[in-house]
Amino acid sequence: MALIALEEARGFVIGACATLAPTSLAIDAALGCVLAAPVDSDVAVPPFANTAMDGYAVRAIDTLTVPVELPVVATLAAGASPVGMFVGARQAIRIMTGAPMPDGADAIVAVENTERSAPDGDVVRVLQPARSGDSVRPAGEDIAVGQRVFDIGTELRAGHLGVLASIGLNTLTVYRRLRVGVLSTGDELVEGGTPLGPGQIYDSNRHTLLALVTRAGCEAVDLGLARDDERVIETAIRQGLSTCDALVTSGGVSMGDFDWVKVVLNRLGGDAMRWMQIAIKPAKPLAFGVVMGKPVFGLPGNPVSSMVSFELFARPALRKMAGHGPGAWNRPTVRGVADEALRRSPDAKVHFVRVRAAFGADGRVHVRSSGGQASNLLRSMALADALAVLPDGPGVGPGDDVEVMLLD
Repeated sequence: MALIALEEARGFVIGACATLAPTSLAIDAALGCVLAAPVDSDVAVPPFANTAMDGYAVRAIDTLTVPVELPVVATLAAGASPVGMFVGARQAIRIMTGAPMPDGADAIVAVENTERSAPDGDVVRVLQPARSGDSVRPAGEDIAVGQRVFDIGTELRAGHLGVLASIGLNTLTVYRRLRVGVLSTGDELVEGGTPLGPGQIYDSNRHTLLALVTRAGCEAVDLGLARDDERVIETAIRQGLSTCDALVTSGGVSMGDFDWVKVVLNRLGGDAMRWMQIAIKPAKPLAFGVVMGKPVFGLPGNPVSSMVSFELFARPALRKMAGHGPGAWNRPTVRGVADEALRRSPDAKVHFVRVRAAFGADGRVHVRSSGGQASNLLRSMALADALAVLPDGPGVGPGDDVEVMLLD
């Protein structure tokens, strides 16, 4: 089978994945979701002019010469109504942080810049002059009525939710978080905590992929381990497709494999399944298709290949499905500097080399290998926080520019 160019394969996979329909969610359930509609504010924030600190509401003109003593005619707490309160000439109102500004006042004198004649005295001695507007938060200072607050496609973090709550919203129109099932298959795989038998290994891919799915902003669904039995695998895949928005499997996608995953997916997906050999290293084999209306990503079984394949194909497609715009589908890339030689042999493939990245004194990202590069060496992938992208050729030498995909 001829090798497929990376961008051709990515275009095919991402193009086949449709964005979910918008839905309405309670604001406290929307963390990490993406806005499906722009949000304009119907209210001002703050809705009224209020004080930024504890002190005294005054007319600034009455404090031009200090010290000056002003009678305290009222006290105004946060949440209290200022109706009926007025600061006249050479008067003051005791006021607490967040309280609305009373009529007549145009400035706040901080409590630490005053003295009281007694703890409950009715006269305050102002020690520093105030200017009009001092410690006053104007109405609409943060958000004006009718202002566009956030655009469609905004990923909702904690601060966004706080802002949306501040304009009185308790439900939001969003693209909900995807449910993504992760399945491992193979008689050689066992769960941790179980003694290994001859020829057996512990299942690492499933746990790695569950974590990657979660980090991509999705709800990861553990579909467990399925032994090499056609009926068991079909039951697991059907369960995943019936309860999830997408399915990720690992293993059984290399050329020449006679694997029950292939048998089941070909039967369920028919011509929709495509078994590809991508011109990259690691992660050359990839299976993909839309089966029963759900995207299925068949990733390679080698641990590093599985992770790299997820980053290049599954992650951008899942983020598209979750409503992210094209600029947020992929990991960021920068033009970095190789601090050591990153060599490779020409083979008509793009190589993704596990590296550690750090900012240098020149302000650029500098990288060096995180360890062995074989596709079964998972620890070097765990130590890496970036992938150096090496086009076909001999690689790069110390000091050469290199494209760097940042993972964290």
